[in-house]
Amino acid sequence: MNDWNIQSRSHHCQACGNSFADKEKYHTVLTDEKSDYVRLDVCQKCWESQYGEGATDRKGFISYWQGVYEAPPEAPPEPIQKDTAESLLRKLIELNDPQYGAAAYILAVMLERKRQLKIKEQFKRDSRRVFVYEQPKTFDLFTITDPDLQLDQLDAVQHQVAELLEHGLNPPAEVAAEHTESPATDVEPAEAPATNQS
Repeated sequence: MNDWNIQSRSHHCQACGNSFADKEKYHTVLTDEKSDYVRLDVCQKCWESQYGEGATDRKGFISYWQGVYEAPPEAPPEPIQKDTAESLLRKLIELNDPQYGAAAYILAVMLERKRQLKIKEQFKRDSRRVFVYEQPKTFDLFTITDPDLQLDQLDAVQHQVAELLEHGLNPPAEVAAEHTESPATDVEPAEAPATNQS
C-alpha cells in the first residue's frame, strides 16, 4: 500500500454519473480498501436513495463529510517557475519513492500551518498515524502517513525539503554538490499537525 496518495474531487456523481452543477451539495465518503484509500463523491439524490443509511457502518469506513461543488475556473497558462510547496508535494506523492516520505510529511505540515491544506481526518493504520488533508480550493485529498520522525532526524529532513524547493527533484550535479555542504535556512521548523477537525 502507498504511504501517501492524492485523490481529486470528482466532477460528477460516482453513483449515477450525472455531472455536479455549480453550488450543488455533494457527499464524500472515504474508505480503506486494504490496498488503498478510496474516495466516493455522490449527489444528494443518490446519497438519500443509496448511501445515506448505514454509510458509517460500511466495511472500511474512515470518514464522511458534505461539500458544495464549485465549478473549476478556466486554467490560466502555467508560468515557468520554481516548485511551490504544494506542487512539490504532488510530485513527491506521484513519484512514490520511500526516500521522500519524511519530506512529503514535512511539506504537508508546512502547508497546513499556512492554511493551504486542511486536516479532514486522522486515524491509525498498522500502528501509524495517517492524516487526510484537503486542499480547500481544488478539494483534492492528500493522504499522508506520519513517518514518526525523531528530533535528531528533523535537521536532515528540513535540509532535504529546502533543497527540493530550491532545485526540484533533479538538480544539476554541480548545484547539488554545492548545496550539500551549506545548511538549509529557509524551511520553518516542523510541528505536529493540529488534531482538531474543522
